[in-house]
Amino acid sequence: MAKAAGVVTAGVLIIGDEILSGRTQDTNLGDIARRLAVHGVDLAEARTVPDETAEIIAALNALRARYDYVITTGGIGPTHDDITADAVAEAFGVALYEHPDILAAMQARWGGEVNAARRRMARIPEGGELVKNPVQGPPGFLIGNVFVLAGVPAIMRGMLEDVGWRLNGGATVISRTVLVEGSGEGEIAAPLEAVAKAHKAMSLGSYPFFGPQGYGSNLVLRGRDADEVEAATAELIAALTAAGIARITRVEA
Repeated sequence: MAKAAGVVTAGVLIIGDEILSGRTQDTNLGDIARRLAVHGVDLAEARTVPDETAEIIAALNALRARYDYVITTGGIGPTHDDITADAVAEAFGVALYEHPDILAAMQARWGGEVNAARRRMARIPEGGELVKNPVQGPPGFLIGNVFVLAGVPAIMRGMLEDVGWRLNGGATVISRTVLVEGSGEGEIAAPLEAVAKAHKAMSLGSYPFFGPQGYGSNLVLRGRDADEVEAATAELIAALTAAGIARITRVEA
């Protein structure tokens, strides 16, 4: 499906057997999505693949051909199963080399000769650029439209600081929430659908909640035109009210 004019998109590739096994819970996707949104980039797709070269290459080539940017997380450490750099280099058809700045930083940190395992983290593909790591350890890298970042959440978030300024984003998305309490989705479906059909350039979604304090739904309206977002929000509140729904609260973001 073709993207709308002026919309900048990204895909995320999460790499690691530990994610697929359930042993480690991914938290990076949410952080990346929020950071991309600030820069006017829509996260359009996320995939998770194992530590297998062929799987990484196939997913990466599909994502980088389809979206403006790709961010990968995981698999750039010192152990034998950290194969992301190798797979990315193979996907781009280039060789890996030990970046002198990374080696120098390693030698300064650990002193003397850097062992073979650590030297693995100094390799980046030919033509790549470094992505700073302000937390600890070696940096990530950028090649083509692909940012290769660490999988450790704190380190990944640090690397994201050096990603944002490189993005040529579109208009940022404006979000409004209409909180409906004490009504189920069956009651709000018709008003929500009517407003969604009237504003096809926007995204409208219903996110129900249940708990000790009651139940209801957060109705989220998202769009790039501020005036349209405001108009749609007002229309939705009016339609809900006309449907007999009384407990409605407008939330600005």
